[in-house]
Amino acid sequence: MKGIVVKSTGSWYIVMTDDKKLCNCRLKGQFRIHGIRTTNPVAVGDHVDFKPEGTGENGIITAIAPRANYIVRRSINLSKSAHIIASNIDRLYIVASIMLPRTSTGFIDRLLVTAEAYHIPAAVIFNKSDIYTAEAHLRCESLMKLYASLGYPTFLVSALIGTGVEELRSVLCNKVNLFAGHSGVGKSALINSIDSGLSIKTGEISSYHNKGMHTTTFAEMHPLSFGGYMIDTPGIKEFGLVHFESQEIAERFPEFRALLHNCRYNNCTHVHEPGCAVKTALDKGSINQERYHNYLGLLNDENLDMTDYE
Repeated sequence: MKGIVVKSTGSWYIVMTDDKKLCNCRLKGQFRIHGIRTTNPVAVGDHVDFKPEGTGENGIITAIAPRANYIVRRSINLSKSAHIIASNIDRLYIVASIMLPRTSTGFIDRLLVTAEAYHIPAAVIFNKSDIYTAEAHLRCESLMKLYASLGYPTFLVSALIGTGVEELRSVLCNKVNLFAGHSGVGKSALINSIDSGLSIKTGEISSYHNKGMHTTTFAEMHPLSFGGYMIDTPGIKEFGLVHFESQEIAERFPEFRALLHNCRYNNCTHVHEPGCAVKTALDKGSINQERYHNYLGLLNDENLDMTDYE
């Protein structure tokens, strides 16, 4: 039988067939022996072959189809290992907030760089617009303009009062969509607002105005009533990059990538070299200083996830 992995709890995987039937499956031992170099050989979004066992309520995964793409982060417990968040994604949506809790651009840019590396289109959603102060709205407008200029669609929404939800619903239709962001930014509440039939568990009401607790324990894929799928992920505090060479990082910034061929040196780090086209553009103001600051942090493998650019 064939199906798609819609939830992973570590040792068991819930597989959904084309007719929306669910089967609890385990992994055949040889997959671990052959070794895919991640902490999880099977991920949400994987297309698999499986065979029922016993009464048919459980099954065994016998094959994993080649992935169109996938997105990974550094494993929380094993710093040199990778963890696949999800696979076969049509678009990654970074759910952010300007306040309560604030999402830094360092965190956003880490996710965008990873999406670029694995050829996954990305967009940025700014949630909780109903609680933004005038200053926060100005900050949000500035960031939306910045990311839109780089080719990333941006959305201003409120899961609480429904602002911007209909626009989101239209772009999510018939796609495999991955939502990722810090705990407390309202991912689960936003997904419920997009499709009320899902009833995904959310945090306490007070957490809407304060830092949230984890309400999603494992990544999980949900069919959307209007077509397509939504992958909800656990809240991410930090997002560590894996398998990146230092020179590759600049290539994952679209505004840098367009200038790299103009640098004097092929191995330019865009930090101190003379004749650097990126530094020249930075001095002229055509490259955003905050983005450049985040690039330097990634280059030095600094954790910019919870800090603001000053």
